[in-house]
Amino acid sequence: MNFTADIQTLTDLDIFGKRGRQSVYAIFNHTQTNGGAQLLEQMFRFPLGDHFAINRRSAMIRYLHSLHPVFPLSPAIVDIAEKYLANTDARTQLGVENNDLRRKFNHMIGSDVSQQLLINGIAAVVAILHGLQDFNRKTPGLVPSGDVNEEFAGMHSLLNDPCWKVVFAREPGKKPTFNESVDLDKLFRFTKLELLKQLFHFLYLLDVYIAASRVAEKAGMQYAVAWPKGEHSVKLFGVYHPFLNVPVANTIEISSDRNVLFLTGANMAGKSTFMKSVGIAIFLAHMGFPVPAKKMEFSVCDGILTSINLNDNLSKGYSHFYSEVLRVKKMAEQVKMGMQVFVIFDELFRGTNVRDAYDGTVAITAALTQWRNCMFMVSTHIMEAGEALQAHSDRIHFVFLPTNMEGGKPVYSYRLETGISDDRHGMMIIQNEDILGLLKKDHTKLS
Repeated sequence: MNFTADIQTLTDLDIFGKRGRQSVYAIFNHTQTNGGAQLLEQMFRFPLGDHFAINRRSAMIRYLHSLHPVFPLSPAIVDIAEKYLANTDARTQLGVENNDLRRKFNHMIGSDVSQQLLINGIAAVVAILHGLQDFNRKTPGLVPSGDVNEEFAGMHSLLNDPCWKVVFAREPGKKPTFNESVDLDKLFRFTKLELLKQLFHFLYLLDVYIAASRVAEKAGMQYAVAWPKGEHSVKLFGVYHPFLNVPVANTIEISSDRNVLFLTGANMAGKSTFMKSVGIAIFLAHMGFPVPAKKMEFSVCDGILTSINLNDNLSKGYSHFYSEVLRVKKMAEQVKMGMQVFVIFDELFRGTNVRDAYDGTVAITAALTQWRNCMFMVSTHIMEAGEALQAHSDRIHFVFLPTNMEGGKPVYSYRLETGISDDRHGMMIIQNEDILGLLKKDHTKLS
């Protein structure tokens, strides 16, 4: 079973982003091939739900990271080979009967375009096979005897298939003769095409993993360790938001004993950014990709559900508050079905009045503590809700993001502290912006 995230969650966390906005996908989208780009998107669409698979992928990317590799082939050569192999029309197969004087004359004047494309494609596949063999030879962690993982053992086996002897017997870079191209065309497009497709899959894997390792190196990301589903815990050390140029890192721990993280703080203190940071780390960790943190250990979940940038739904006639209620209901249904989910609610019930928001936040958060197979993050700027919950349960971990006043102006550290915020500086901010002064009538101008 794969790890799931619905459209609202993907939008909240900017996994794919919207036009003109940053996205987590774009951070990693530095593949060199079309096949690699498609595979990368597939990995983002379908994160992993098994800790063995997650740790295998993570170990492979970490291994490549240690080698500081460069993609071993020219993207242009891969593109030529892909287009060549996509043409499986038997009528285009090269034959020795084509090697006549007319072909040689056309070749001299440059008019045998279709045949030249085939010959170029054959040469590109030859170059790719040599390139993969050379890369495989230089990276012992890829072969079956390596201790990284067995994900690339299949590539080693495919490259050792006797059918490629005719290719590897040739000097790398040496152009095949026409008669040799005839034999290779039959081999590549009609006899061993399925084997080549499998090899290209490993080529695309290399492309994606090298791209991910280079992002990790450049951004200082680290590799998470996945625990089996059922541990119901996450430890995040120095987690930060990957979009920020100078991010502030924070550390959290959620476990089955304290499965609810309750976050308070004034508006603009950084609550939403922090919660998005955690959500992005959880998502990338389930992909087996590097995470924006100094260290991460986590138990695998069935999925992640967020409510951060929730809007009203005019087409269905839903108000913002009713959209929030439906979002909470969806979470409750998943929890009731036994799904082990990581849930993030930013400012529960902000679409209603303060009293209802207070009552709803206290009631829902208290109920969440019963579901110890799930992990929850809930934020609010209604400090009284936190104070009421403190007396309710010892399964809630209370943290806040402080606001300090310097010279009558708010200063935000964006660093988590333990406890409940008592910051009430909203009116002071309004006064600092002189909004009331702007709205005050100037009677001298009116007379």
